[in-house]
Amino acid sequence: MKAFANEFRAFLMRGNALELAVGVVIGAAFTAIVNSVVNDLIMPLIGLILGGLDFTTWGFTINGVFFGIGNLLQAIITFVAAGFVLFLLIKAANAVNKKPAPAAEPPKLTADQELLTEIRDLLKQPPVS
Repeated sequence: MKAFANEFRAFLMRGNALELAVGVVIGAAFTAIVNSVVNDLIMPLIGLILGGLDFTTWGFTINGVFFGIGNLLQAIITFVAAGFVLFLLIKAANAVNKKPAPAAEPPKLTADQELLTEIRDLLKQPPVS
């Protein structure tokens, strides 16, 4: 049993498990922010543009059962908004963490090129009198 506990502790302390836990917590907080932006800013703005339409009342009824199309529309807008914000965040993070390209080494000269370079250098020297 102690070996199992040690193995479990080692699993939890691995970097991937801790990073995943942090990602889940931040993701939940981010979801709350995106939901607030969509529900409190974007949807009322769309409703205002469309003449005060409240999307939560959109839907239809079949045999006394209400199908809320407006709630589905809000969920789709929330998803698209979250995806767009994540895209912008990842794009910004990639721009900040962009590593410079390694400097390319000049190509090696062939024997002929080295000989021509030496001749050129000798010709540049002033004549000896």
